[in-house]
Amino acid sequence: MQTFLKEYLGNIIPVSFNLKQNGETTKIGDTEPEFTVTLNEELDKKTLLTSTSLALGEAYMRGDLEVDRDLYEVMDLFMGEMAKFTTDKSALKKLITTSKSKKNQKREVSSHYDIGNDFYKLWLDETMSYSCGYFKEDDYTLYQAQVAKVDHILKKLHLKPGMTLLDIGCGWGFLLKEAVKKYGVKGTGITLSEEQYKQFSEDIEKDGLQNSLSVKLMDYRDLENSGFKFDRVVSVGMLEHVGRGNYDLYLKNVDAVLKPKGLFLLHYISALEEHPGDPWIKKYIFPGGVIPSLREIINLLPNFKFYTLDVESLRRHYNKTLLCWRKNFLNHRDEVVKMQGEEFTRMWEVYLSACAATFHNGIIDLDQILISKGVNNDLPMTRVV
Repeated sequence: MQTFLKEYLGNIIPVSFNLKQNGETTKIGDTEPEFTVTLNEELDKKTLLTSTSLALGEAYMRGDLEVDRDLYEVMDLFMGEMAKFTTDKSALKKLITTSKSKKNQKREVSSHYDIGNDFYKLWLDETMSYSCGYFKEDDYTLYQAQVAKVDHILKKLHLKPGMTLLDIGCGWGFLLKEAVKKYGVKGTGITLSEEQYKQFSEDIEKDGLQNSLSVKLMDYRDLENSGFKFDRVVSVGMLEHVGRGNYDLYLKNVDAVLKPKGLFLLHYISALEEHPGDPWIKKYIFPGGVIPSLREIINLLPNFKFYTLDVESLRRHYNKTLLCWRKNFLNHRDEVVKMQGEEFTRMWEVYLSACAATFHNGIIDLDQILISKGVNNDLPMTRVV
């Protein structure tokens, strides 16, 4: 087992490190070790061969595996090698296959976003934005970056007073509140999260925005028959929950409610190539979640006479956003442990660190696509900066 483990870990970790087990320390690699992995319990060979991420992620969650260096720094050294991870797709078929049913997708979304508003308030910024910030200046705080992100999106949409704006997957509603207050539009948000719906509804009442803003518990698939029509549609960090095979349906529903010459801004985590998803992430963090490639979304747009006006990558902005979230999370670690327990807390540490590392290594990206329904020659000819 020791020989297998050395070869297995040495194959996926491209730097030298120490492996400590049963009181013995073995160096793996030819250069100065970057960190030490301590195994308090032996890793199971079968589990490793089934899924690298499940085996290592679960071992860390249980405390069976520890590292003597910052977790993000360690993961950043090898997450670029994820193509070498083992994933037995046959054994993991039920886990990595995304359900397309409404019932299952609502349950999957709720499992993540309905953990509790108090939990998310601990480590998100004051805007309660749970998506990539926009660090327009290097010294921006997380709050400033989230405000700048929303401002960046709203400028791209070329809003005018009296326009109608739909936010698909509106979260806690900060983007819509800003659009209503700054641009004088009428806003509608839809979400599947009970917790987000409850908080957003309370905020609308508290801010006296009932005449210009509404939120609905609604599946995107119900838009087609809703009778709604909007001048603008935006969707931030929601497409990842739609699932491969439903992208055409998703765009069909956007098309049904977007007026001719209307604009649609799609902001989502993307990948260079099509991939079913990571088993650990799908089991513990985003059940059913799938990251679309940029090309598979771009290729579908002509089916609806959707014209691509602009594509912008915010990959490094998401790395920085995640590191800010992680810092906040660790600052409130004791409170999270009291709320959710030690294993959940360690799980969330892996999630935030791994995602930050995968963005930094280009395994995943963040794209904003600006789209018009049909030809729109009324827009400025220069790009929003």
